Amino acid sequence: MKTYRRQIREKILQALYTLELRDTDIESAANWLLTKEIQEDPNAMKFFNLLLKNIKEHREEIDQYIARHTFNWDMSRIAIIDKNILRMALAELLYCEDIPPKVSINEAIEIAKKFSSTDKSSKFVNGILDAIFNELKAEGKIHKNGRGLIDHSAIKLQKESETPE
Repeated sequence: MKTYRRQIREKILQALYTLELRDTDIESAANWLLTKEIQEDPNAMKFFNLLLKNIKEHREEIDQYIARHTFNWDMSRIAIIDKNILRMALAELLYCEDIPPKVSINEAIEIAKKFSSTDKSSKFVNGILDAIFNELKAEGKIHKNGRGLIDHSAIKLQKESETPE
């Protein structure tokens, strides 16, 4: 069974980029980019719809995380591609429980290498995502299920040790 997740991420990135340049809705922008193979794969479409929905519904919250970690940068100054890669990766980190955080971050870095115009973009994306991930993990906001995902016992122990007796 072929997995289309990288392809889906790239198509969603292209749709988000289109939204920045044209007056259209995200579903229209994304749907016309999908290949027939993706459209015919129920698992691929489930991932596509989930990621798209989460980016759309939580964009304001996601943008707040980005803004907090890009200290001297106004959101309008961040390259459109980089900003949308960050949005997509954060939607995965926060709302896709079955995807390990390292996968979301690594995918974002690889997509930045492919789509960004400078070599520094992948480093920028990596640095911002790493900082946000560490914040989310410390706050207990990463909820992942399954093998190889977040070890909540370490977070629980840390919180217990911080609680006064």
